[in-house]
Amino acid sequence: MVHRRDIAVAARNLLGYHVKTAILFTRSDIKTILLPVTTFACAVAPLHSAHRLLLVMLWVWSHQLMCNVSNQANSRNEDLVNKPWRPLPSGRISERQARALRWVVVGACLLFSRSLGRGVVLMTWGLLVTTFLYDEVGLSGHHIGKNLCAIGGYTTIEMGATMLIGEASELDAVAMAAVYLSGAIIFTTVHAQDFADVEGDIALGRNTLPIYAPDLARTFTLVILTTWSLVLSAFWNIGPICRTLFVVLGGLVGARYYLLRNPKADRLSYVFYNIWLTVAHLLPLNARAEILSF
Repeated sequence: MVHRRDIAVAARNLLGYHVKTAILFTRSDIKTILLPVTTFACAVAPLHSAHRLLLVMLWVWSHQLMCNVSNQANSRNEDLVNKPWRPLPSGRISERQARALRWVVVGACLLFSRSLGRGVVLMTWGLLVTTFLYDEVGLSGHHIGKNLCAIGGYTTIEMGATMLIGEASELDAVAMAAVYLSGAIIFTTVHAQDFADVEGDIALGRNTLPIYAPDLARTFTLVILTTWSLVLSAFWNIGPICRTLFVVLGGLVGARYYLLRNPKADRLSYVFYNIWLTVAHLLPLNARAEILSF
């Protein structure tokens, strides 16, 4: 009896260790992928049931894990500087184990998507190709290539999540417009995540926009966040109060990036950017239910 109890305790501890490792792989992108994408799907589809919501969150998180493991398997040196708590720099997993885990997660995601339909499988393949281009071909090393991969990554996950969360497996005109706009937003604003990581990116030889043109990057961030706030407010026809609040939010986030120029401030600015991005992903809900028309 004691022996069985010891085995059960050891198994529980081992499972807990691996679950924590998986969470640490995805921790940084909970606010940048899981929450905004789930919000986007709920607003665009819209949500069909609580069961679908849990299914979508699991699907998005598993695909986020696929991307995170692939990326972090090649970025241990960067993470030693920027995020030493991640699994590789903290010693929870070796580079060899991470590379093996990457393909295990790829297989698991493909099987998961296959059980949900052909369209969802195509989204998984699209994300897999994008991840390969980013990590293996080296597009992550240049700001334009990085932004293009960000479009591919976000839009494929968003389309897959939207297919799963609603009653219909096809995307209608509202959903497609939301996806196209989301891709454009990501392409023009995703560099917001790079300001706080300049030191690590320089160590890896990357050429991100905040490294290539630091002053221009901050000015552009201020202008583009304000501009997108105005454009999205008009496109989704939200009401005057909602429009004012959203534009002010975008302007304040942009102003933080422009005025507060140190890594600590940039990390907090990125949190506010993700709040703005999540709100932006909620706006298509007005095309469905007109609940933002005040």
